[in-house]
Amino acid sequence: MKPCPADTIPLQNVAHSLTVALGTRDYHTRTHSDRVVRIAKELGIHIELTGQELEMLALGAQFHDLGKIGIPDSILRKPAAFEPDEWDCMRQHAIIGEQMILAVDGEKSGEVARVVRHHHEHFDGSGYPDKLCGTTIPLYSRIISLADSYDAMTATRPYHNGRKHSAVMDILCSESGIKHDPDLLHAFCTVIEKSPLRTPDAG
Repeated sequence: MKPCPADTIPLQNVAHSLTVALGTRDYHTRTHSDRVVRIAKELGIHIELTGQELEMLALGAQFHDLGKIGIPDSILRKPAAFEPDEWDCMRQHAIIGEQMILAVDGEKSGEVARVVRHHHEHFDGSGYPDKLCGTTIPLYSRIISLADSYDAMTATRPYHNGRKHSAVMDILCSESGIKHDPDLLHAFCTVIEKSPLRTPDAG
């Protein structure tokens, strides 16, 4: 039997292996990515993305932090605020993730890799790695940015306690037009109130 050419292997078939590898390296990042997928898809459904578009969004969300596999443990697992040089290193995860996905050489790899590269761009152009702004940032990246930010702030990690829902929403709304797409944020505010992943304000 001839081996299946790399360009005929669906990227979805590689997803499980890559996410298992990420989970082995950092369980918190793996579970965070799983939640980001769910939140991002809820927002994607709300803005009426097609089934194919939702599939691409889910792949980008699942892989958005994949590049953290290439970040040293001393930084990835640090239970305190980063020094400037450590932040510089951590920011490389977007580029590392892009390179890992491109290495798969599948049909959808290029588009998914682009989404991963740009999920930390900011709407006002102050993000990284390329300082894209506004709608030049891929739509899926802008959606993932919102889902990622919400989950990162509500989840309890070694270096911070999870914030309550209302506090997180106040922060997100203060970042409208700065970090986040205002139109998507407006939609997100509706979606998250009904989401099973909404963090309680009490308890």
